[in-house]
Amino acid sequence: MKLENALLVYWKDWTEVKRNWQVILPIILVPLLISVFLPVILFVASGYGDSSSTGNLEVLIENLPPNIQAELAGMSVRQVMLYATSLYLFAPFFLIIPIMASSVIASDSFAGEKERKTIEGLLATPLTDSELILGKILVSFVPSMIVTILAFVAYSASVDVLGYGIYGRLLLPNVNWLMLVLGLSPILSLAAIGLTVIVSAKVKGFREAQQISILLILPVLGLLFAQGAGLMILGPVVIIELVVLFTVMDVIVFRIGVSLFQREEMVSKTS
Repeated sequence: MKLENALLVYWKDWTEVKRNWQVILPIILVPLLISVFLPVILFVASGYGDSSSTGNLEVLIENLPPNIQAELAGMSVRQVMLYATSLYLFAPFFLIIPIMASSVIASDSFAGEKERKTIEGLLATPLTDSELILGKILVSFVPSMIVTILAFVAYSASVDVLGYGIYGRLLLPNVNWLMLVLGLSPILSLAAIGLTVIVSAKVKGFREAQQISILLILPVLGLLFAQGAGLMILGPVVIIELVVLFTVMDVIVFRIGVSLFQREEMVSKTS
C-alpha cells in the first residue's frame, strides 16, 4: 500500500466534499452550537437560577477525583455547578463532534460516488483496495479533527472569558481535556469513519448511509449519561483505557473493511 496513492483519493474527494453544502453545513453548525452557544447559555442561566443547590450534579461531583473535590470545597455552589458542568459533564460532546463530522463526510464516500455515477471510474483505477479505503478514511478524518480542535479552542476561549470573573483564573485547556481532544477523539473518530465507510460501500445512496451512521453517536451519548449519573468519569485513566480499546478496534475495522470490499459487487449495484 502506497500512501501517495491514498492521498490522491483524499484530494479528489476533498475537492468534491468542500463544494457540497449538504455535507459542510452540519459539520460547521453543530460544533459552533456546542463550543460557543452551550457555554454562553450555561454561564448566563447560572446567574438566574437557584444558587442554593447543585441539584442533579451531586452524584457526578461525588465521583470526581479527590484532588478536584478538595479544590471544589472552597468554591460557592454556583462555582461548583459551573465547574462540574463545563469541565466534566460537557466533555463527551467533544467526542460527538468528530464522530458527527467524520460520519457525514464518510457517508458521502462510496455512497456519494454511486449517486454521482463516478464510482465506476474510481474502481477502475489501479489503486489497491487498501489505498482506496485509506484515502476515503483520510478525507473524513482530517476535516473532522480540524473542526474538533477549532471547536475545542472556541469552547476553551468561551469558558475562560465567561468564567474568569467567577474564578479569577483560566479553566481550560487542562491535561484532561487535551488527552480527550488530542488522544481519544481521533481514535474514536477513526473507528466511526471505518464503520461508516464500510456501510457507505454497501448501501445505495448518501442519505441511507448517513441515517445509519448517526447510530454511531448513541454509544457516546451513553458516556454522557453515564458521566452525568456518576457511573463513570472521563478522567486520565478512563481516557487511556478507551484509547487502547478503540485503537484495537480501529485496526480490526480497517482489516474487516478491506476484506469486505468487493469492487465487482459495487459496480453491479450501480449499473
